[in-house]
Amino acid sequence: MAACNAHYYATRDPLGASGDFTTAPEIHQMFGEMVGACLADCWHRAGAPKGAVYAELGPGRGTLAADALRLIGDVPAHLVETSPALRDAQRARLPRATFHDRIQDLPPLPLLLVANEFFDALPVRQWVGDEQRLIVLQDDSLAFTSHGLIVEDSPARAAVAGALAAHLAAHGGVALIIDYGHAASAPGDTLQAVKGHAFADVLGSPGNQDLTAHVDFEALGRAASGTDVRLAGPVTQGAWLTRLGIAQRAATLAAANPDRADGIASALTRLTAPGEMGDLFKVMALHHRDWPVPAGFE
Repeated sequence: MAACNAHYYATRDPLGASGDFTTAPEIHQMFGEMVGACLADCWHRAGAPKGAVYAELGPGRGTLAADALRLIGDVPAHLVETSPALRDAQRARLPRATFHDRIQDLPPLPLLLVANEFFDALPVRQWVGDEQRLIVLQDDSLAFTSHGLIVEDSPARAAVAGALAAHLAAHGGVALIIDYGHAASAPGDTLQAVKGHAFADVLGSPGNQDLTAHVDFEALGRAASGTDVRLAGPVTQGAWLTRLGIAQRAATLAAANPDRADGIASALTRLTAPGEMGDLFKVMALHHRDWPVPAGFE
């Protein structure tokens, strides 16, 4: 899974109508504005510590960063991205951004960080009982070694969450993790492939389709927990955005742009409705113990 996704992201821009999927920031600017408002509010309520930087894990085309920074203000942008193709797109929107390969390379400063649809693409392991489920070549095709009740885990996700928590504990800041998944750990096979905006055979085209699995937010919280880091959530994306005032922002934008009102209403529904992204996607926050709980987690 790691090898397939490394090749996949390094060789293309997977977003938008001509790609394989669309993320929330690409649906409408309101999403990034809510993220930026939440981070900026938390920073100011923490006393606006000097040196804070905006950071993003897996920033896509840079759309979320650009929208969020309009609300946060003039702070440096640090982007954790390994794909050359996506770095080019991000650099076009954020020419002054600094790029990093790993969280551990971020500067030793307070972070205003967001990871939107980042953890779902990190590799998972699958277990059937005590047996790890593997992939083998069978009759010239790829196949799984075992079937049954599947339990997933992800050392890769745990390592990233631990590194993020360690940075926040040492230097301060807040991190928003937004992804699709489940609030509590549970068995089940959630590995999936998407190609051309449709589900595809997971083993059908290695390296040429997006592989993801649902994020286990309970496990992520365990990996990030520590004496100097606090957790908030997870809450559903719909509830979080609504508490932040996305409906009011949509009304303001529609009043100022009546010719775009239908599109704005459609985007609001897609981002917040239970049958759309509203319930499947969750939001969890990590923050230094001396920083306040971010808005939207009441």
